[in-house]
Amino acid sequence: MTERVLRNSSYLNSKSTSGTTTRVRDVSPTSGMCPICIKNCPVLCEISLSAFRGREALYPDPTQYGTSTAGALKDFQLDWSDFNIQSSLLGVEGISPDSDVAMFPNVSLETEVGGVPLRMPVVIGAYGSTEVARLNWEGLAIGAALAGIIITIGENVVGMDPEAHIAMGKVAESKELKRRVDAFREFWDEKYGEVVVQTNVEDQRLGIDSYAISKLEVNVIERKWGQGAKAIGGETRLFDLDRALMLKKRGYLVFPDPEEKSVREAFRDGVFKSFERHSRVGIPNEKNFVEDIEWLREQGAKKVFLKTGAYKPSVVAFTMKVASEAHIDAVTFDGAGGGTGMSPVSMMDEMSTPTVYLQAQVLKCAEILRKKGRYVPDIIMAGGFISETQILKSIAMSNFGNGPYVKAILMARAPLTAVMKSAYFVELSKKEQLPKAFSDRYGSDPEKFFISTMELKRQNGNRFSRVPWTAVGLYGFLHDRVGVGLQQLMAGARKWSLDLLDRKDLVSLTERVAKVTGIPLVEEAEADLMERMLD
Repeated sequence: MTERVLRNSSYLNSKSTSGTTTRVRDVSPTSGMCPICIKNCPVLCEISLSAFRGREALYPDPTQYGTSTAGALKDFQLDWSDFNIQSSLLGVEGISPDSDVAMFPNVSLETEVGGVPLRMPVVIGAYGSTEVARLNWEGLAIGAALAGIIITIGENVVGMDPEAHIAMGKVAESKELKRRVDAFREFWDEKYGEVVVQTNVEDQRLGIDSYAISKLEVNVIERKWGQGAKAIGGETRLFDLDRALMLKKRGYLVFPDPEEKSVREAFRDGVFKSFERHSRVGIPNEKNFVEDIEWLREQGAKKVFLKTGAYKPSVVAFTMKVASEAHIDAVTFDGAGGGTGMSPVSMMDEMSTPTVYLQAQVLKCAEILRKKGRYVPDIIMAGGFISETQILKSIAMSNFGNGPYVKAILMARAPLTAVMKSAYFVELSKKEQLPKAFSDRYGSDPEKFFISTMELKRQNGNRFSRVPWTAVGLYGFLHDRVGVGLQQLMAGARKWSLDLLDRKDLVSLTERVAKVTGIPLVEEAEADLMERMLD
């Protein structure tokens, strides 16, 4: 087997995520430094940026915070491209074997995760208190509702809400949380999809779960285990001194300490332009967790989900064990390497289990639980998903013959990109500044260059006027691209419903992925069937 060439060392001292580079291209393969580092060099590498800005260099470019997302640069040596999808010809499954019926638009993408019906196997989120989520929420939430999928309101939203009314340490009102719930529900058909409220340590202390259930009539609460920004808790960047002080008083960890006089003076003098807000990590144990889930259901939660990160195998097993014990409705496992703009770059690149490896571990645990006759929660996989091919492969890989364990995948960065780019191009169209090549090809009016406009007008009638273009763009990405693309792939595999996808629909392209997942190599797949077919 020929392994892919590793070139990650060149990124050690030069990363686009932090806006750094090196003076020369032929850097040291060991350190990533220029072979000759000279004094009179005006270029900012990781080392020099760190000398000037210290801990700021740990994070994606702070100047882009709120208008960007971030991801790992590292090649993890195993991803969904290491599989190919098996096409088929003889017969069909899930539909009448009639060429006038077995057409790809008739492929059903409907599924159910944690008891929530979905029009397609996608969950969006979780988007918490980061500025990029707040600024783009309307397009995200309305687009999700129109597509008939789940969107999750992430951690710390109430704690970060400057207008939140907190009395005796508990939230009494949060306009921001209500805004996010209401944005989804305005266009929700009350059948497909849901809005989920996620809670971490600080959220639980503030009573966000009880407030969301009792005051906002939220049906689904998702607990989050210490994964905020790649295993160290949720983080955001604060550009306002008063807000930093407010959050420090609300119990968050704020760096540097805004209550110190020297820090306030330095901030006002422009020595630094933003504070970091961190939240605490969860440290779960089985007994307390099971009791907590029982308590949530007593409070009125109709469904309870769990979100966790890409931890070591023993933690994956622990998570599946307690999720089974507590009868969690669905568990999301988030593989390494992306975020909404505040995860430390080194952690995205170098820490946690990459998605395909992680799913293999989760599936091993699921099979052990099933064989022991124990409850297995629905699984949602996250970590770098942007396309229909990845979705199909993840679901198919999870079906050992009793139906897929993976009922949906979670996307975060891709929906944000769809919404942000939609907003930007609409802004450019208003200013008559669209790229000429784009306007020549697709037109300069959003009515024309968003191809989903026709369908959404038909579906929504007069209320289409209240649908923001950002939601139209997200719908186009999810429904018209990912959804139709998934239908075509499934028809090519001759499977007309998601529950029929299984491991036989995949082949491994490398020995590594075959070893990790047990999916046979191309040359091994159906070798016995070939011989019997010709016997």
